Amino acid sequence: MTHPFLDLAPLGADRFAAIEDRVARLLSTEQDVVIMQGEALLPLEGAIRAAAGPGTTALNVITGPYGQTFGDWLRDCGATVIDLAVPFHTAVTAEQIRQAFAEHPEIDFVSLVHAEAATGNTNPVAEIGEVVRAHGALFYLDAVASVGAEPVLPDAWGVDLCVIGAQKAMGGPAGVSAVSVSERAWARMAANPKAPRRSYLSLLDWKERWIDGGRKALLHAPAQLEMLALEACVERIEAAGLDAVMARHAAAAATARAGAVALGGGLEPYVYEARDAAPVATTLRAPSQVVASEMVRRALEADPAVPLAAGGGALAKEMIRVNHYGADATPGAVRASLAALGVALSEQGLPVDVEAALRAVEGAWR
Repeated sequence: MTHPFLDLAPLGADRFAAIEDRVARLLSTEQDVVIMQGEALLPLEGAIRAAAGPGTTALNVITGPYGQTFGDWLRDCGATVIDLAVPFHTAVTAEQIRQAFAEHPEIDFVSLVHAEAATGNTNPVAEIGEVVRAHGALFYLDAVASVGAEPVLPDAWGVDLCVIGAQKAMGGPAGVSAVSVSERAWARMAANPKAPRRSYLSLLDWKERWIDGGRKALLHAPAQLEMLALEACVERIEAAGLDAVMARHAAAAATARAGAVALGGGLEPYVYEARDAAPVATTLRAPSQVVASEMVRRALEADPAVPLAAGGGALAKEMIRVNHYGADATPGAVRASLAALGVALSEQGLPVDVEAALRAVEGAWR
């Protein structure tokens, strides 16, 4: 018995390297790009453990839950960590980064999340990158949620370690991920005696055994189906045009905000300013008299296909996420989400205007 997912010809090193090259072009980078065989937490953790150690003083920017995780990893590595936390309904500014450097000139590592899909905000990486570059610190960026939804330009922004995943705006698989690595970052890793070696977390193993070897022999058997899915998703982006894909996500975010305001019922954007809102997903603040997770449950009963989720952890009480990314970055997905939320709100006795919300979506889509 055969199946299209089984009995495939082996994925050779040449094909693997070609997929890496296409990912590098997607990022407009001349840096080395390593595709790692796991979800994006693998290179996110691997890059921190490779580049940070007891001699590191890290500025860890917290604009959502992933920033909190990065701080934990950095401390576990023995780094001195200075947390810069801002409210989840806003974004960090370049001036706040500059002030942190002025107060702590010993900072030599900066960790930042570009877009926090969990909280719906996005940070001005281009402006922050200028400040980090002027200070001379190593710049680590989580661009997992932002890639495909907004520009991600490691070279232009001075990012030394840029991690991406395909499962959100790119509309691809979750089982593989990638990191671009600057020469400065490779040197920092090589000088770190605590950098993982002979480990699944090790980036240095990939450099020495894969990149320095001319990309002729893979470290281990590749995740074949996921690599082929990644190749297919990059092909789809290339065919549509990256600018068009990003424009679709920006339009989905704009219409979700406009539609939520028009819907009423006490629903409002969680991120206060549109300029701070991530194109990958829109977060909404539930009315004070209802629990967000219960609203999402009721909305999904009305339409199980809508891309809605409650916030994680404590945010489940107040936050609703409209996950309009990938295949759901469409006016239809936004309309359906707002209509389902309208049903949930009206069941709570709250006044809503679904028709006004749908008109707002049509008027805001560009």
